[in-house]
Amino acid sequence: MTTQTEPARPDSPRSDLRFLILGAGMSGILTAIKLREAGLNDFAIYEKADRLGGTWRENEYAGVACDVPAHMYTYSFAPNPEWSNRFAAGAEIQEYFEGVAHRYGIDELIQYGKEVRRCEFVDGRWHVELSDGSTDVGDFVIAATGVLHHPAYPDIDGVDDFGGAAFHSARWDHDVPLEGKRVGVIGTGSTAIQIVSALVDRVAELSLFQRTAQWVMPIENPAYSEEEKAEFRRRPEAMEEIRAEVTKVFTERFANILGDAESPLLEAIHTACEENLENSVKDPVLRERLRPDYRAACKRLIMSEDFYEAIQHPNANLVTEEIERIEAGGIRTRDGELHELDVLIFATGFRVDRFMRPMEVIGRDGVTLEDAWRENPSAYMAITVPSFPNLFMLNGPNGPVGNFSLIDVAELQFSYIMQLIEQVRSGSCRELSASQEALERFDSERKEAAKHTIWASGCKSWYLDSDGIPAAWPWTFDRFREEMDKPHLDDFETR
Repeated sequence: MTTQTEPARPDSPRSDLRFLILGAGMSGILTAIKLREAGLNDFAIYEKADRLGGTWRENEYAGVACDVPAHMYTYSFAPNPEWSNRFAAGAEIQEYFEGVAHRYGIDELIQYGKEVRRCEFVDGRWHVELSDGSTDVGDFVIAATGVLHHPAYPDIDGVDDFGGAAFHSARWDHDVPLEGKRVGVIGTGSTAIQIVSALVDRVAELSLFQRTAQWVMPIENPAYSEEEKAEFRRRPEAMEEIRAEVTKVFTERFANILGDAESPLLEAIHTACEENLENSVKDPVLRERLRPDYRAACKRLIMSEDFYEAIQHPNANLVTEEIERIEAGGIRTRDGELHELDVLIFATGFRVDRFMRPMEVIGRDGVTLEDAWRENPSAYMAITVPSFPNLFMLNGPNGPVGNFSLIDVAELQFSYIMQLIEQVRSGSCRELSASQEALERFDSERKEAAKHTIWASGCKSWYLDSDGIPAAWPWTFDRFREEMDKPHLDDFETR
């Protein structure tokens, strides 16, 4: 659908476009590099924190690592011969992003400590207000605000009564000594599993409070030898070969099958997880307490080489009794037992429905993003929202997030966004966003397809929206690539 407010004629090509990039994490760095590559050099990068990195800056907890192989979790244009292991640790990934930003001259352009509080579309341009009181105006807003940056805390009585040190995994307190302490971890997602494995040998006692058991896929995480790294430096195509091979395996044997709950390959994954549990946990009672009552991959699949070993340590304690309240001395469970603790860690995830919020975003005709997302966040192709012209999101609502490289996702999305920008740059229009009709059609098809995904097979997870419908991309990753190849311009409202 195309609407025009004046006679249909192309405007003159634009050379004066200004871009406002919100966030200096993986997607923000990518955006700045790609804009420069396209000859679009008038942009500002606003970052709320005091350094770049996004998710990898926020998460510094013990054992933090990526569950996507390192050579796959790498910009396609910036291979890294120095990865130490098949799966990279968080600090190493942070160092990688800092290195790429420096190499491309992006780090010196980032304006730190400037959180965007308000964006308003006025007279064809975006006006933003920042936390330091300054303002800016641009033709486009690229929201690279990420997903995993608003910590979620559990709704437990007495959460503020604990007498020891307590912190969220994404707000790790490095000043708190853990050696010889009684440490409690609430949560059983990837973060909690990594923390347990990293801390069990350091603390006097470790208690993992499990509400829901998780399936664990066994992995191996071998180190790259100095000889292999030297080969990567000498022959960069060797890294591309690994990247291509791993991407092919992840796509064909995982990403492409999540949309079909009846896939035999998903059955094979479930069997592998079952065998891992059976072969790794000796105590039959503990084994059954660790056994989920849903299918593998219904929740985000946990990948670990040593969690089952860690939870069987003599000083490890799996608590499956429901938490009643938190007290000064520890956690009281429903059976009346007080689990005495010195340190309490909330590995309880993030508010994944926030995206750009809590910033106030006002589009055309006074429409607010809060109103547009009152029921649930949604975006056409996970990128654009009706009535918010020239505002595009990377890794926005409804994108592919399940155990896949979000760098690949962001690169594909930016290629798509760049084609939309070219419509304005060429003078074909001055502003564009998905039409309401296109979003409603996309959302209807997405929700119907979501019913057949593994995420809808009978578990609660952060993939589900407030209506219990999986919010992630429900089709194959191959289809996502196809959709990102070229925008369907008939689905956009232009002016």
